[in-house]
Amino acid sequence: MCELFALSSSSATEVSFSLDEFSKHGGLTNHHRHGWGIAYYEQNSARIIKEASQASRSLCMDFIKEYKMQSRIIMSHIRYATQGVVKLANTQPFSRELAGKQHVFTHNGNLCNMVNNPRFQSKRFQSMGETDSEMAFCYLMHLMANIWDAPQSPSLEQRHNVFSYFAEEMRDLGLANFIYSDSEFVFIYSHKREVKNKHNSDGITTLPGLYFLQRKCQIDVFDSTIKGLKMSKRQPQNVVLVSSVPLNNENWIAIEPQQSMVLKNGEIVALS
Repeated sequence: MCELFALSSSSATEVSFSLDEFSKHGGLTNHHRHGWGIAYYEQNSARIIKEASQASRSLCMDFIKEYKMQSRIIMSHIRYATQGVVKLANTQPFSRELAGKQHVFTHNGNLCNMVNNPRFQSKRFQSMGETDSEMAFCYLMHLMANIWDAPQSPSLEQRHNVFSYFAEEMRDLGLANFIYSDSEFVFIYSHKREVKNKHNSDGITTLPGLYFLQRKCQIDVFDSTIKGLKMSKRQPQNVVLVSSVPLNNENWIAIEPQQSMVLKNGEIVALS
């Protein structure tokens, strides 16, 4: 399966990635050859760098390491293709504009019977690729447009309600682990992960969909303990990390199945 990662911080943070090393935490390094992408927010827009190829062979990854971009919201995705061919249009993160903000989305899982289902078709937001993930994002944007097209910006409660409704619908179609941002908040939904295990009778082991780690004023902890991820030593700040798997031996907490949370400035501001 794919690997997801997100960071929410109280101040702009420099993060250097080595995604080939990063993917080893999931125990599935050889599968993550179908693309990768990273989104760095700057106010209401996001700089997205992605490729439909292995991160370990990427010159773009060298650029990311050298450029030292900083952001309060960072999202990344390493792809293992389940639907759609290997090409840039099928590579995450996906993004769309709505109400003058760049909305960014990543998904880990497999949603069945979605691509040809008229219920999830949107004239305003259409897919450029063929993946279930992008179609799910377009459907989410269709739902979000109902509250963002109003004269005033929607409240956090309105946004969270729409996101939770969307995630519950998607859960009925398959594995649904999502990270989504509207440039102000980061919305998380954890369902479950399924990995192959030859020791089980059905060959499948079910694991938590996502984990989170919250740190306050201890940014330096992350420099030496997470392979593939290096965070700069800045002034004390609050940070929340979200990942498909725990990245070290710190106190990563599994997000409960079918639970959503909202992050802002390195704090958890809503749960459901």
